[in-house]
Amino acid sequence: MIAYEDLKKVNENFTGLFQKQLIAFLDKGWYVLGEEVKRFENQFAEYNSSPYCVGVANGLDALILGLKVFDFKVGSEVLVPSNTYIATILSILNCGLKPVLVEPTLEDYLIDVNKIEGLINKKTVAIMPVHLYGKSCNMSAIMKLADEYGLKVIEDCAQAHGAEFDGKKVGTFGDVGAFSFYPTKNLGAIGDAGAILLKDITLFEKIKALRNYGSEKKYYNKYQGLNSRLDEIQALFLNIKLPYLDSINLHKQNIAKIYDKYLNNKFIIKPKTNEFLHQNVFHIYPVRTQYRNKLKLYLSEKGVNTEVHYPIPPHQQEGYRQVLKGNYPISELLHKNLLSLPISYINTEDDILKICRIINSFSI
Repeated sequence: MIAYEDLKKVNENFTGLFQKQLIAFLDKGWYVLGEEVKRFENQFAEYNSSPYCVGVANGLDALILGLKVFDFKVGSEVLVPSNTYIATILSILNCGLKPVLVEPTLEDYLIDVNKIEGLINKKTVAIMPVHLYGKSCNMSAIMKLADEYGLKVIEDCAQAHGAEFDGKKVGTFGDVGAFSFYPTKNLGAIGDAGAILLKDITLFEKIKALRNYGSEKKYYNKYQGLNSRLDEIQALFLNIKLPYLDSINLHKQNIAKIYDKYLNNKFIIKPKTNEFLHQNVFHIYPVRTQYRNKLKLYLSEKGVNTEVHYPIPPHQQEGYRQVLKGNYPISELLHKNLLSLPISYINTEDDILKICRIINSFSI
């Protein structure tokens, strides 16, 4: 059986050093916002060529704090892709704001920049582009619109650690770059973890306070904040793993090249990337087919595990139907037709060649 993912195997190379350092960490007796969090914040900021980084509890909180820091008026509108993971939508709603869904393109499955301007009005305060599947959005076009209309930009980078647009890392274009280190991510922790990249020192200091009950000084609460501190143990593990992120990304990129070269089944559409502008880190390799369920079953019967990211679009989710009204046919098509193929750090070239042969033999 070719697994879609195996986190135990993914992290085997890091666990020995982690176990050794964990003993030293326990001996220090400082468990919250200590040396490991500071070290990770510094290292992740440096990796991304960003002035500031704040470690937080998870990717959802990174998005919430990235919005909360601006004190937007309740009911203000945030433009967000209609095919994103539900956490992006949830962050907007949790801040008392209104998500305005923008359809993606069928070319790259990312927010359609040509549809953004027509949805901007006097209530619009921000754009939240999502670098879905490991590929960057068109940030030059998005930043041009944001500058023209005076909008904030909060980048959702949960699936795109190390991805670039025109030679610059995602998360460093907008006002805020929000990251998740959920275990399945390219840079995955061993539990929930997140971080925020920032350029502005005032926002940096405010978000540091917001993640810690709104407190800059112990027992003095300047803001109404959250308890959303990056855990020291997660930071310790991320500090060990971060130096390997580029090699993890490269491995996934090489797997994607094998798929690109050898997949030739007429019933599927492979993801497209403009390599001159986008450095795709392939958190996910999605293929599109109107026969997704049949192909998924066929692969399973042949010993290949796959995933669906995601089966139901946000506007059709039971808990969101009343607030996400409208028709989003492109999003619905993608959620119905996309299938994620194995592209793990543990997958070998032979694995991928075998998957290609199986898919190429698939017929209706």
